[in-house]
Amino acid sequence: MESLIHIVEPTLETEAGHCHSFVESLCRASSGDPQSLCVWAGRRARLPRLESLGIIVRPYFHRRIRRLQEYFLLGKLLKSPGRIFISTAGRVDMVLLDRAAGGEIPPGKAYLYAHWFRPKAGKEDAFRRVAGKQRHLVILAPTESIADVFRKCGFGETRVVPYPITPREEAAEAVSADFRHLLYAGAARRDKGFSAMAGLVAHLAAGGRQIPVVVQGSADHYGRIDPETKADLALLRSVSYPALRVYGETLDPPSYLDLFRGAICLQPYRREDFADRISGVTMDALSGGSPVVATSGTWMAHVVERFDAGRVVRDLSPGSLLAAVDDILSDYGRFRANAAKAGRTLQEENSGRHLLSILSGG
Repeated sequence: MESLIHIVEPTLETEAGHCHSFVESLCRASSGDPQSLCVWAGRRARLPRLESLGIIVRPYFHRRIRRLQEYFLLGKLLKSPGRIFISTAGRVDMVLLDRAAGGEIPPGKAYLYAHWFRPKAGKEDAFRRVAGKQRHLVILAPTESIADVFRKCGFGETRVVPYPITPREEAAEAVSADFRHLLYAGAARRDKGFSAMAGLVAHLAAGGRQIPVVVQGSADHYGRIDPETKADLALLRSVSYPALRVYGETLDPPSYLDLFRGAICLQPYRREDFADRISGVTMDALSGGSPVVATSGTWMAHVVERFDAGRVVRDLSPGSLLAAVDDILSDYGRFRANAAKAGRTLQEENSGRHLLSILSGG
């Protein structure tokens, strides 16, 4: 099938997280012809929502040898009908694709989506080497600044495509919900400011405040938590703050999305890591009518300011975060309505239809 698109996503095994959300958005956009997509996922993949759409799901990758498997799979797919799409692409994926090709990849055959870019010695040199050999390789990026990195490295086929998010029917109660809690959602990580969140809870407890707080501090997709974050989780559990609920596990999709109803979503992410990095949590929050507190100079801050859908903070001290929270609480109905409007706009701007059109040759 020349029209078949092979989505290569080695870490995808469950319906939790934004790896699945990204792929699901693309798959839902293909509702007219679901058999045009094949997802190559982790060997323990259980993806009933994708399969219910008629998508072909192939459990394939073992964690420890996934790079070796990827090399041989790419070699096989390059010789087979259809197109290749690496949905979470980095330098290693690019190098493996180049080596597996053994020559120049033909036009319209391979597409890589680069979610973000962190400058690192040797990385751009590797990009330039591949660009010199693979002039037809298509690089897709969520922002102009990320796309510019690849253009400067010589990739002539570089395009900006909005980060796709799963379509979500906005529940009426999300728009009209009263404030319920502060929320930290997603993986508990240093770059996502988990320490700042733990510090805020300790600050609330010391100050005698009783603002409900929900922390969904799950591990990454391989179950890893760094030592600093483990210490922060221990701090949270040791603080005497009855208004705190901590979920240490990954929640099922309905339970996860319900967290945003009546919430203020805290995203004290590190500026240096998220200046141009798209956040699926932001998309989920706004789609659920949840105002956001974001770090200045980040992509999330730009979205918050664009829609007046929350507050932006320069520093991540407990006092600064709490001041932003109190500001939103003073006019929660307005911020909630702005967040819901932002969610509706982003659902259209970030529809998987845009990405599918390009992968289909549009």
